[in-house]
Amino acid sequence: MMGHSHAMTGAIGWLALAPALAALPLLNESSRFIESGIMATALTPAELIAGALICAGAAMLPDLDHPSATIAQTFGPVTWLLSKIVNWVAGGHRGMTHSFAFAIGMGFGAHWLANTYPIGRDILVVLMVGLALRAIGIGIPGNKLGSAMVNVGLTAGIYVVFRSLDVGYAWMGLAIGLGCLMHVIGDCMTEKGCPVLWPLGARFVLPWKIGIKTGKKFETKVLAPVLSVAIVGLLFVRLAPI
Repeated sequence: MMGHSHAMTGAIGWLALAPALAALPLLNESSRFIESGIMATALTPAELIAGALICAGAAMLPDLDHPSATIAQTFGPVTWLLSKIVNWVAGGHRGMTHSFAFAIGMGFGAHWLANTYPIGRDILVVLMVGLALRAIGIGIPGNKLGSAMVNVGLTAGIYVVFRSLDVGYAWMGLAIGLGCLMHVIGDCMTEKGCPVLWPLGARFVLPWKIGIKTGKKFETKVLAPVLSVAIVGLLFVRLAPI
């Protein structure tokens, strides 16, 4: 799948599962509850949206093993070099990083970092939001520097808004783990599949060659609009009072 598809599936995964995840013990730091709606006594609207953005950004992380992927180009030579290293460690594209083990490891690692080092948590928030904005194409067409400046400005603004709303991040690890998992599931739906049970070598591939062809008309003309509608619908369901 392409970067924007992964980001949107990450957001959809969070918006669909947020009520159940927020009900888990010790994952809701906020004492401010929504008085009505499906999200009642779960997450505040700001926390719901923050989780969707972070999960969308995290859905880009498995492609760190691909030096030509969107995430590898996001922060210039730094992410490109990191991608080359991850590619070598992971054994190439769609290797270790496209597995359940990677998603679980990233989730636990993010949870530990977010609950141990506040500055590390804040850096993760900024990085994930920046990745999400990059993936969905926020920027100036044909202008890399201008796009980078727009991304930085919007990311900083969003972070400041989250700080002003006292967004809690006890759920950070779940959002990042879920984002990685949504990426793996998405790539399992493509024609090449993924080694979901890594380090075992077997790859999960859909039968009868019915997998999605990355970047082709079905993904860009059909799947992308469907995912966009799903995000809007889930936001309405989660935030609209009933």
